[in-house]
Amino acid sequence: MAFDGLMVSVSGVRGRVGEALTPEVMATFAAAFGAWAKTKHQGRPIVVGRDSRVSGPMFTRVVHSALESVGCDVIDIGVVPTPTVQMAVEHHHAAGGLAITASHNPVEWNALKFIGSSGLFLSAAEGAEMRALLDAGIPRATWDALGSVTSDDQAVQRHLDAVLALPFLDIAAIRARNFHVALDCCHGAGSVIMPQLLDALGCQVSAIGMHADGRFPRPPEPVAENLGALSALVRESGAVIGLATDPDVDRLALTDETGRAIGEDYTLAMAVRAVLPARPGNVVTNLSTSKVVQDAAHDFGAHFEFAPVGEVNVALAMQASGSTIGGEGNGGVILPELHLGRDAPVAVALVLHLLATTGKRVSDFVSEHPRYVIVKDKLDRPDVPLTNVYSALRKRFADAVADTQDGLRLDWPDRWVHLRPSGTEPIVRVIAEAPTEAAARQLVADAREPLAALVGAS
Repeated sequence: MAFDGLMVSVSGVRGRVGEALTPEVMATFAAAFGAWAKTKHQGRPIVVGRDSRVSGPMFTRVVHSALESVGCDVIDIGVVPTPTVQMAVEHHHAAGGLAITASHNPVEWNALKFIGSSGLFLSAAEGAEMRALLDAGIPRATWDALGSVTSDDQAVQRHLDAVLALPFLDIAAIRARNFHVALDCCHGAGSVIMPQLLDALGCQVSAIGMHADGRFPRPPEPVAENLGALSALVRESGAVIGLATDPDVDRLALTDETGRAIGEDYTLAMAVRAVLPARPGNVVTNLSTSKVVQDAAHDFGAHFEFAPVGEVNVALAMQASGSTIGGEGNGGVILPELHLGRDAPVAVALVLHLLATTGKRVSDFVSEHPRYVIVKDKLDRPDVPLTNVYSALRKRFADAVADTQDGLRLDWPDRWVHLRPSGTEPIVRVIAEAPTEAAARQLVADAREPLAALVGAS
């Protein structure tokens, strides 16, 4: 079945509302997911939650009806972070979950994210099984076997309680510091959990973007160029840290005490430094994550390994290796002791724990360790395999350590470059990191040469 303009990935489908993403499309994918989940776990419910987007209520009604039409009972948990949906799936022993959220995409987008019974996003194999129902035909329930909808309004509270119950988290030390923090929830689902968490941690809060109405006042991705208002709030209020979440609250970005946005990779690096003293073990990140995370792991003698890009890939690698902590350089922290999903609330707690127990400022964790610059680029994807590009680069840079799990990453002690075909767009991403911007841009340029030639030839 063709869905023109819709972006379909392993973990979900997304598009612009009223264009590629319509109620009919959402109904089709929700019904396919429900029918697939029933074949795996007959009799178990499906958890549904959403972020704050304006189209969320409409799509929630559509998703409920679609699931009922295939005989699934639904537990709706309302406007919540995506990690709360994942944890609710585990709590209810559900067959799966659907999160209605386009994460960091612009306001005109929405999406449907597929969560398996484990609380993890679907793997590639599971996603392929589910999508096969779109072509084979979705089995509908008869009138006497339709599903029903119930509500659960305690999912956020359970999430908060679980974070605060982490045994190595020094709540008393955090409360004793009475941190003044600046918070930007971008009118997303963060406003339903972050104030309660910070209050429980004894923080004084200056906040913006706290109306969960989905009318984002800034581009919602919490990258440095979008955090000007938060930076100003830090400076004006005298806060010791700035915290920014994306609309579905699985990513956290930080500013230091001067209001400088330090880059999303530092969220995971600081979380690693918070966890490893109490929980020694492996660290896993995706292949496009900054070396600041690897440096943090090595400072504690931890084994470090890479996984392909994508939250589920990192989570599965962590599960396989029994990792203590991991995540992605986009500000996504995964702490298996809580659950195997990116979680901004737990990231906040870990960062404040680190500040409280070390007595250091955010800027200290930047200045005391090697600093790198990341440069990101992209090219149109050629219609032929990239094998020749990878071979040419490995030959040219024979001194680099090569990783071919997801495209090609070439690694040196203080720099790296990663080429990979996008899973959601017809492009090839080229990302490089080095001690200086000039060195990183040179790596990008070097990687582009054989790639650009192949694009031109195709």
